[in-house]
Amino acid sequence: MMGVEEKNKLLLVDDDPSNLMELVHILQQDYKIYTAKDGSSALKIANSALPNLILLDVVMPGMSGFEVLAELKKSDNTKSIPVIFITGLSDENESEGLALGAVGFIQKPFSAEAVKLKVSQQI
Repeated sequence: MMGVEEKNKLLLVDDDPSNLMELVHILQQDYKIYTAKDGSSALKIANSALPNLILLDVVMPGMSGFEVLAELKKSDNTKSIPVIFITGLSDENESEGLALGAVGFIQKPFSAEAVKLKVSQQI
């Protein structure tokens, strides 16, 4: 059993509080969780916490998930952190996200099994 201090860190970014709560509920047993409700706070947390993985909503007010990823990729601190997009959008957005450097997508509405599997594959 890993101690709490050894847990991998996840940053969950979604402007919808119910999505964030659901993701926290699914993942909190296995990971140390950070949350952000918008792109600018996500970037601050990513730079300070240096999570092992970021789950990032695509459609948010202010900065989109794609813009957040582009910013993450510009920084030496954060450019190697894998990002999985969470989206209710259609498949055509996947190629844009993957081109920006995302490692995968989780479609909304998401299932706990799919989320856990995609996260564990990246960590």
